[in-house]
Amino acid sequence: MVGRRISRLLVHDERLRWPVDPRIARAIAGASVRRAGRRAKYLLIETDAGTLILHLGMSGSLRVLPVATPRIAHDHVDIELDSGQTLRFNDPRRFGSLLYTAGDPALHPLLKSLAPEPLEPDFDGDYLHRVTRRRSVAIKLLIMNSRLVVGVGNIYASEALFRARIRPRRRARSLSRAECGKLARAIKATLAMAVRVGGTTLRDYVGADGNPGYFRQKLYVYERAGEPCRVCGNAVKQFNQGQRSTYWCPHCQK
Repeated sequence: MVGRRISRLLVHDERLRWPVDPRIARAIAGASVRRAGRRAKYLLIETDAGTLILHLGMSGSLRVLPVATPRIAHDHVDIELDSGQTLRFNDPRRFGSLLYTAGDPALHPLLKSLAPEPLEPDFDGDYLHRVTRRRSVAIKLLIMNSRLVVGVGNIYASEALFRARIRPRRRARSLSRAECGKLARAIKATLAMAVRVGGTTLRDYVGADGNPGYFRQKLYVYERAGEPCRVCGNAVKQFNQGQRSTYWCPHCQK
């Protein structure tokens, strides 16, 4: 998208997590894209007329398609480019969102209070040790708290804790400095691997090219309850934690 001009933004159905403001189409029409980036789980399309802020929600996807490609069910928004391609937003559950800001996106209410990025240098064992000291919450819930760590969803939290050999119910403050370092490295390694293979397809996730993500083939514990641990051979266990399923190996994780 970078360097391309947005010829028009078409909203086919405004009923997303928040109704899509019809004024966005007028504000962004004819704008040139300066940068495509991300902050936590928000996708940022920065233009010379402001920034589009997209969130995929639970089931959303963005596909790059020729403009003339017929729409399918749950196609809600088209961002048409002067290249003849469109960035099409599909979201069956409608938990995704499309917002706009004319100012600095870092100051937007949804972004300004977000924690450090786990793949950036600011996130390391020292940081994790510092934010866990007075918190008795379970460590899995802490690393999923976007005010402390961004971008670690339920799947990757279970996987990172397995890599770090830390049980998900451990109180955050019980982790030693060495364990915090090990967990920070495990989070980075888990996310980096997932990025390389295109994410995790569980039901209907696809990338911008329409292909599924293949990280599921490399999962150690997630959705493997009752199956043998890939490391020790003992059965993987599952329990509910914070209204989400948690998977772990009682033998490998302490």
